[in-house]
Amino acid sequence: MKIHDVTGAIYEGMAVYKDKPEKQPKLNQGTNGYVTETRLEMDVHTGTHIDAPLHMQPDGDTFESISMESLVGDCKVLDLTNVTNGISRADLEGFELEQGDFVLFKTTNSFDDSFNFDFVFLAQDGASYLAELGVRGIGIDALGIERSQEGHPTHKILFDKDIIIIEGLRLKEVEQGDYYMVAAPLKLVGTDASPARVLLFEGASLCTK
Repeated sequence: MKIHDVTGAIYEGMAVYKDKPEKQPKLNQGTNGYVTETRLEMDVHTGTHIDAPLHMQPDGDTFESISMESLVGDCKVLDLTNVTNGISRADLEGFELEQGDFVLFKTTNSFDDSFNFDFVFLAQDGASYLAELGVRGIGIDALGIERSQEGHPTHKILFDKDIIIIEGLRLKEVEQGDYYMVAAPLKLVGTDASPARVLLFEGASLCTK
């Protein structure tokens, strides 16, 4: 069985959304000569993370509303490296997607080590299509699922249908296909997101389909 760790590493100087200095994680390490302890300060949207509805809905549910059962199970990695802007309905219609699928988008974002202001995102009509299908969740290899869309329609369309959003995946080494996913977030309460470790298992023994 092969395991793909598709989580971005967290460190000072890492790529953060729009290169904003205030989004950089800070690791303050101290020692008294024989005991070392590190204090970590970071945004909950740092690196690979899962959004909660509160992120875009003022009265939305906070992170603990997302069950672990919904973050573990079969998923489909879609190769969309041919897309150069927004992932549209037309880009997705060629895949055999079904209700209940958890889909992960592999794009050229996975090949960027620094923040790309022109990152590939999920366009509004692509989000509407996936919402109509009734997918369970969506993951993308950008630090945001949408880019400069007034009113954040992509987030809102997905949250309105209780579709999980994972951002910041690293899928460079992962081929298109079916995998078993374990997305394990920090057990945060009252927040609008949580960093997560996301693993993809390759091999029929773990897959339910």
